[in-house]
Amino acid sequence: MTNAVIHPHEKKAFIYWFLNQYEMKARESNWILSYLASHNKLLRNLHFVRHAKACPRSIIISTKCSNGVAFRFHRNKLITSDPEKAFHDIRLNDDEALYVQLNFHQWRQNPQYALILEENPFLSDDDFITDEDKREAERLMNYTLQAQIRKSLIEQIDESLDERDYNKFIRLSDELKKTEKNLKNQPTS
Repeated sequence: MTNAVIHPHEKKAFIYWFLNQYEMKARESNWILSYLASHNKLLRNLHFVRHAKACPRSIIISTKCSNGVAFRFHRNKLITSDPEKAFHDIRLNDDEALYVQLNFHQWRQNPQYALILEENPFLSDDDFITDEDKREAERLMNYTLQAQIRKSLIEQIDESLDERDYNKFIRLSDELKKTEKNLKNQPTS
């Protein structure tokens, strides 16, 4: 995520790339994103964030490859899943900031999304770490630990071969197989 200024042409390029890469759960989401991309004034006030429901005016859009809601529009306390209401609000209030959250498979690993993703200014420090973030951090720590154990076992196996210690070699090889199995069974995002 970035705090740097993201230019309208960068947001526009990302939107068109995103529309070409993903299929939305709600087809109206395509229309809204295309409309946003075709108006520079809207692009200047457009911000891609996570946890958009914390923002006073936001849209949450999900692709078919994600688990998120198909479409959700938030304006202060009003929440609707009607894209037409959102479209009219966007059209009539083009000078107001609009925060957009895109839910799609492996968004964390997507470099294009990372380039235009901004910090959500409406979240406190406590809001930044979600349960999903905690699970991802734990998964990453487990993977890193298993990878380090694997590396150490390989070094010890090499030593056992140099020392011609057959029993140590067999024991370490069995441990390595278990560790590699654990690495393969690590869940992905």
